[in-house]
Amino acid sequence: MKIFKWIKRVFIGLFVLSILIVLVYKWIPVPYTGLMLKRFFVNGSNIEKKWVPIDSMANSIKLAVISSEDQKYFQHGGFDFKEIQKIIEKKGTPKRGGSTISQQTAKNVFLWDGRNYVRKGLEVYFTCLIEWIWGKKRILEVYLNVIEFGDGIYGIEFASQHYFHKPASKLTTSEAATLAALLPNPREYGKIINGKFIQKRKLWIMRQMSNLKDTVIFSNYYKLKKTKNA
Repeated sequence: MKIFKWIKRVFIGLFVLSILIVLVYKWIPVPYTGLMLKRFFVNGSNIEKKWVPIDSMANSIKLAVISSEDQKYFQHGGFDFKEIQKIIEKKGTPKRGGSTISQQTAKNVFLWDGRNYVRKGLEVYFTCLIEWIWGKKRILEVYLNVIEFGDGIYGIEFASQHYFHKPASKLTTSEAATLAALLPNPREYGKIINGKFIQKRKLWIMRQMSNLKDTVIFSNYYKLKKTKNA
């Protein structure tokens, strides 16, 4: 019976620890993610990043990544169940990813890279936690500061400096859409940022941005600081 008591204590301890970590990251920058450390130790890539507050980012990049990655970001509670259902029902071709920005953030910050039921279950758990504790604005802020934009390039500030030689606060609509176009495969797409594929994807994202910014849902929830190049 003692072993069950210890198992219970371990689970309670891990539960409390997970909440404490999420609470801490609500206020302080995330130093490193599992993906960053994997790239560094396994792939030998550098870790180039610079944390910036969300109000120091152009609204164009916030709109671009939402338009590209998760257009229902302000409508769902962490999971886009309609999109998940479409992916489940799709036959033949390989399944594409259906993770929301909230899920991607939870996975990047708290978990390891991989595909198994344990990791997926923890992803669901941490997604619920950050939706509850952080809220949409903080989730987007963390996402834009830790996401990979190229080999060893993390966060929108360093990506903006690397590709366009300017701070994230000065990104134009076209530049923001270009960076968002890299996200599905940044280590490869970062090598062909001026190629036809990225430019075609950029134009698609810009059309989505134009459609999304005028919707009622987006207008009601997207109350972040406006910037000159938004």
